[in-house]
Amino acid sequence: MKQTAQSPGGHWLAGTLPAALLGLALIVAAAIGGNALLDFKRLDRYVTVKGLAEQEVQADLTIWPISYTVTADSLNELQAQLEAAADTITAYLKLHAFSDQDLTRSPPRITDFYAQSYSNTRPPERYQAVGNITVQSQQITAVKTALQSIGNLLSDGIMLAQDYSFGGSAQFLYTSLNDIKPAMIADATANAREAARQFAKDSGSKVGGIRTANQGLFTITERDSNSPDVKIVRVVSTVQFYLRD
Repeated sequence: MKQTAQSPGGHWLAGTLPAALLGLALIVAAAIGGNALLDFKRLDRYVTVKGLAEQEVQADLTIWPISYTVTADSLNELQAQLEAAADTITAYLKLHAFSDQDLTRSPPRITDFYAQSYSNTRPPERYQAVGNITVQSQQITAVKTALQSIGNLLSDGIMLAQDYSFGGSAQFLYTSLNDIKPAMIADATANAREAARQFAKDSGSKVGGIRTANQGLFTITERDSNSPDVKIVRVVSTVQFYLRD
């Protein structure tokens, strides 16, 4: 049988080459892993700040309930007085440029004083009714003008009342929030980034991209008690920015 002889150097080379390749692979893997760890540490550095945006807006809708009281000794007379008062108030409102489409009459709330067993005294007139006409309009200036002179109805025999079952006083609302939301969110984010820049400057870093962002709630409040038609829209956003060297 013929045998092939192998030199001692061949055995050494065959054993050393795989070990060298394995060592090289470990070195490369360690370098890659080290860089990945450094990148992770860099990404792990961030700052959390809040950004504020405010905007003054004009109310664009008014809901104004006008309540009035009449009394009578019979239901027929009570009904007649309700109709007369409603007609007088309607005429007053139309003088201020409101139309029938702006006005809604609610069913009256009637009290029979004689049917109240807990009352020991009887008033001169048996029935009382509280009627209501609600103005719903986008004519903010007209509503404010009519509000200022509503007391003139007293000279026409109208007994005005503030009845919270019909809504109480006039409400001035802002209904166009969606129109200004995008710009306000952008302003709040810019304000937050400015705060983040100050933190980064103090720590010798620079501001990177956004890590997370929370829009926050929009609030609408009156600017002051004397100007219920002027609103302040406000939002506070919470934003996390990455920091980099």
